[in-house]
Amino acid sequence: MGKKHRTAITPTRAEDFPEWYQQVIKAADMAENSPVRGCMIIKPYGFALWENIQRVFDGWLKDYGVQNASFPLLIPLSFLEKEAEHIDGFAKECAVVTHHRLEAGENGLVPAGKLEEPYVIRPTSETIIGDAMSRWIQSYRDLPMKLNQWSNVMRWEMRTRLFLRTSEFFWHEGHNAFETPEEAKDDCLIILGMYEKFFEEYLAFSGFTGIKTPDERFPGALETYAFEAVMQDGKALQAATTHDLGQTFSRSCNITFQGRDGTEQLAHTTSWAFSTRVIGGMIMIHGDDDGMMMPPRIAPQQVIILPFIKDESTEDDIYSFAQDVADKLKAQGVRVHIDKRDMRSSDKMWDAVKKGVPVRVEIGGREVEKGEVTYVRRDIGRDSKETLSVDGFLKKLPTVLGDIHDAMLARSKAFRDEHTIDGETVSDIEEFFAADRIGLMKVPVSVLDDADLEAVMKKHSLSTRCMPFADNGKKVLIGKAY
Repeated sequence: MGKKHRTAITPTRAEDFPEWYQQVIKAADMAENSPVRGCMIIKPYGFALWENIQRVFDGWLKDYGVQNASFPLLIPLSFLEKEAEHIDGFAKECAVVTHHRLEAGENGLVPAGKLEEPYVIRPTSETIIGDAMSRWIQSYRDLPMKLNQWSNVMRWEMRTRLFLRTSEFFWHEGHNAFETPEEAKDDCLIILGMYEKFFEEYLAFSGFTGIKTPDERFPGALETYAFEAVMQDGKALQAATTHDLGQTFSRSCNITFQGRDGTEQLAHTTSWAFSTRVIGGMIMIHGDDDGMMMPPRIAPQQVIILPFIKDESTEDDIYSFAQDVADKLKAQGVRVHIDKRDMRSSDKMWDAVKKGVPVRVEIGGREVEKGEVTYVRRDIGRDSKETLSVDGFLKKLPTVLGDIHDAMLARSKAFRDEHTIDGETVSDIEEFFAADRIGLMKVPVSVLDDADLEAVMKKHSLSTRCMPFADNGKKVLIGKAY
């Protein structure tokens, strides 16, 4: 029996996927649990990733005519009560502020100064943004109104997992208002297309876009559209959603305008979002048993330079050479970092591997003497090791980064397709999930009307994910989900 290959992450994906996921985040130094129940601390490396995501997509939103704004973290309870279906959908997850000061008690500080009206820490902002829209929109000339905020949200989750499901998380939430229902629907589809494009072109993963079934629809929405991705353990992750809210919130928030014919009309609104959950998706789609694998177009560090110092007499020359290479990379717009920590070269190398830096550059005395660099691709490993002149490396790097992205995206698409199985009946669903097979099952929408489906869904903890556009709404994806 051959010797087992040693991996940087223990346990491996095959041994314990949930624990592997947690260990990857720890090894990559991306986040950690906080003293606040269910909340996380996003560390600098992880937050740099979120900043890159925010920077790129925020630019896309601005190009689409969306303006950024900021709304209160605290939402009056009466605002949520105006929309019964909406509050029912979030009631169990709401954190509520009832007092406005602390006083000394017998056993320490106690809440005092009870508020006349409780405030809910925002689970989402349809109601409070709708209230603002009701003042800002007076005429059809004020439409469309396209707003977005990058913010944090609180949903008091019972079972949490870093990035995937935490009580507090970061997201962007868009809220648009339109004159006609056709414009609102188009907005949902345009934004969903932007999500799909962004996930493929920057995060290097693919998925399914489609319509949510009524039982998975956002509370208060006429229709919910979603992007569903498949993780390496076969579970689905809802990476982003857009919601056609019709006139639901316009009615409860009184978002009216004078129409072109002079009559008072209700606006048609939409909302849409993705959150730091997409980082969890990136980890579960791209990571391997040695750690994270960062898509190069969004990676905090696209290149890491590792100076290999064997003799103190060469240290200054190696660092000077490394800095010169770094400066030339920065001039090309590359995000580069030199690891100058006083530690073993092998430890630096494994740290770069676990963090998933796309390209690792090794510079020692030999490279300095010959004016060369040795580089390794994270997605391939030592088999990709190549030594080039500095100019040759600078010229080749854009192609290398592009090839890494393309390879990661291709693997994601292949995995999605290989683990999406066609079925026809409830019996097919039962057989597939009873055998603990990995992936999703795609069945005709008519299966949803089968009386036996509910029992099978409950037995295997399944849910409908979406009705993919690619199947013209004739099929529905069913599977386990995060």
